[in-house]
Amino acid sequence: MDMKKRIMVELRNRDPAEVAEMVVNNSRSLSGEVEGLSDKFVELEVLRMINVGLNSLAKMPSLPKLRKLELSENNLSGSFETLSEKCPNLIYLNLSSNKIKELSNVEALQNLKSLQSLDLLNCEITSLEDYRDSVFELLPQVTYLDGFDQEENEAPDSEADDDEDEDGEDGAGPTGDYDDEDDEDDDEDGEEGGEDEDDEDDEDDYGDEEEEEDERADVQGQKRKRDADDDGDDDEDDDD
Repeated sequence: MDMKKRIMVELRNRDPAEVAEMVVNNSRSLSGEVEGLSDKFVELEVLRMINVGLNSLAKMPSLPKLRKLELSENNLSGSFETLSEKCPNLIYLNLSSNKIKELSNVEALQNLKSLQSLDLLNCEITSLEDYRDSVFELLPQVTYLDGFDQEENEAPDSEADDDEDEDGEDGAGPTGDYDDEDDEDDDEDGEEGGEDEDDEDDEDDYGDEEEEEDERADVQGQKRKRDADDDGDDDEDDDD
């Protein structure tokens, strides 16, 4: 899908002025320029154009609120003056896997005064001697280069936040398991309680049976007594 059509799809009938994030990764620029975006995207803060075949940023529209721009896996080699003119408030810029070979290619980024994080991984420039020190010296406003500061401390990012969220969900897991174990214990207790009640019922039934047997024995005893008395009366009558 070409970039213009992809942007229309991503808009989903919204007004461009309402859009804060636009992702057109893996679409295709037919001209090698930015296509489908205009100055109407005044609220756009995040723009991702990864692997879209860009050769130039000359037609980048004015995006005054853009803070994060991802342009990795394209064919860009320089002429980044447009960025400082059209996107002056950029904080994060990803230019990894492009055709940037020399420090002079990124010199124009000096005008991005708010730029804090720059990514140039997999560009030929990274093979230069003292590459990191040279970039930090050229762009003093940049705190993180390729994800690390000058002291090799890793940059905080949204992925780290996602990991924290996942940890929180994992942390909730044992609590859930613990509740399940409680339920299982309750079930076992219930089963044991049921068995005790059954035993009590059996004992009650057994007691009732004993009482019935005792009653039957009393009745039989009384009957035998009456029979014996009757036999005695018959013997007296015979004597008479």
